[in-house]
Amino acid sequence: MGIYYKGIFFLAAAAFLGEGIEVLVNMILARELGPHGLGLYMSILPSIFFIVLLASFELPVSISKFIAEREDRYHRNILHHAISITIVFSAVLFLAATVIIPFIPVFDKYHPYVRWLVLILIPIISFTSVARGYFMGKQQMGKIAVSNFLRKTIQLAGLFLLFRLFAFDTSESLLIAIGTFIGSEIVVFLYLFYMFIIQFQQLKRQPFSNLKQKVVQKNLMAVSIPTTGLRLFSAFSGAIQPFIIKAALIRSGMSEIVATEQFGLLMGVAMSIGFFPAFIAHSLMVVLIPAVSKTYSQGDYHRLQKMLQQVMKLTFVYGVAAVAIFYFFAPELTSLFFKSETPALYLQLLWPFFLFHFFIMPMQAFLFGLNLLKETFIHIIWSTIISFGLILLLAAMPEWRMNGVIIGMNTGAVLLALMHYLTICKKIGVTFFMKGLIQNSTER
Repeated sequence: MGIYYKGIFFLAAAAFLGEGIEVLVNMILARELGPHGLGLYMSILPSIFFIVLLASFELPVSISKFIAEREDRYHRNILHHAISITIVFSAVLFLAATVIIPFIPVFDKYHPYVRWLVLILIPIISFTSVARGYFMGKQQMGKIAVSNFLRKTIQLAGLFLLFRLFAFDTSESLLIAIGTFIGSEIVVFLYLFYMFIIQFQQLKRQPFSNLKQKVVQKNLMAVSIPTTGLRLFSAFSGAIQPFIIKAALIRSGMSEIVATEQFGLLMGVAMSIGFFPAFIAHSLMVVLIPAVSKTYSQGDYHRLQKMLQQVMKLTFVYGVAAVAIFYFFAPELTSLFFKSETPALYLQLLWPFFLFHFFIMPMQAFLFGLNLLKETFIHIIWSTIISFGLILLLAAMPEWRMNGVIIGMNTGAVLLALMHYLTICKKIGVTFFMKGLIQNSTER
């Protein structure tokens, strides 16, 4: 368990600094882009993340899981086959994206170069995913932590220098904002792939055993395909969420400009602040996937139960403290972005959304490690349908508007967390209130 806690510490420490930098990044964007520009930036990000997700093919999850479950002598061969798969997949996706992206209307409101900047991400993310998956599987979380910190630092430095030295119009400012984001991914790629090459050279000097290519492909695809499908659905729902929210607000009588500004305040200010403590949840998720996979492959249910208990206690302690601070100090926190009471109100009303998402992230790691991908997918589909349904119904009413959006988001988060938790409890033999740990593990 020592390496498990060490990994969480490294990731959490770097992520804390990274999230602090992320807040500074969003403050710069808020001041340089204004409410409408920030709304446009937050509207395009989910579409970019959708492409990033396709490029990664969830290789960090599948490779880390497979590496954690196999002996060291197989790692060199696993990586060799993983790189071969990545080369083919990245080339096919790049060619397909080159043909399709020019015709995607979501990019029409942005600088023409944005389309081509996004194309650059495909090979970068694909090959970074191989290195990230290996380091996760080997529990070398220090390298993951450094890469996460580098991403935020480079993005902040790029934005600060460019906006300080030059003046841009709105379209150019959006291009700079997206360009620095992609530039930071390039730096992460160079760092992780350099460290990966060093590690791979060391593996060449060690005794190794071969696995058939079909075996490696089957194991990687068994995780990557359903996990990518799950992530694609989440990314797709995230990409259309801005349009659903703004469409509902416009139906309520709000103008398109005001609807975009309100969305920008929600996502660029309230969500940025509210998700600040999620660096702990994300760190837990990264460490838990290989840890749970290895423990489950060994059939150690008692240890799985203890891990779940520890994760739930830790999440409850920091989650409740975080949302309490956000609730009582919302005006002071949101004033760092805009002198407006609106984002403060959004931040206060969204406390269930943030709190339950802190639980959702590590619980998804448990579900991945326990091979419950289908169940995870079903949970996300149902929670998304109900959340979007409530948004379309309530936000379109003039008396609800943004309050309706927030009710839909809160409901979806609570429902998803409860479904995840009950499924995990059933799988590892724990009651809803964490009772019967030893008895259930013994029975299994």
